[in-house]
Amino acid sequence: MAHAPKPSRPLSPHLGIWKWGPHMAVSIVHRVTGSGMATVGTLLLVWWLVALASGEAVYAGFRDVFTVESGGLNVIGYVVGIGLTLSFFQHMASGVRHLFLDQGANFELKSNKLTALLTFVASVTLTVAFWIVLLEKMIDG
Repeated sequence: MAHAPKPSRPLSPHLGIWKWGPHMAVSIVHRVTGSGMATVGTLLLVWWLVALASGEAVYAGFRDVFTVESGGLNVIGYVVGIGLTLSFFQHMASGVRHLFLDQGANFELKSNKLTALLTFVASVTLTVAFWIVLLEKMIDG
């Protein structure tokens, strides 16, 4: 009995077995954008509130990190602003996709891949449109 052969059991799937697809990327990006927005957004909000409460000089230092003297955004301001905007729209598009998945729709492989890719297209398109409108208003105003 001690030397009885072990019955063959199936192995659990591992990352090396799965083929990467857009649906997997969207799932990971959804988690990253949610965590990133929560972390970066919270840190920026707390920094802004502390700077605001600490007086004019400290607030001016906070403002100078993201803007130039004329009031427009500098490189850091654009990177943070566009990054948070892209994260927001990607997280939103992915969330809408998950809403349909939670209702039992869109599990067919072809449409699932298509909607996964469309979340990336939508987030980039919405980010570009948002910043075009924002910059036009800054130039006109």
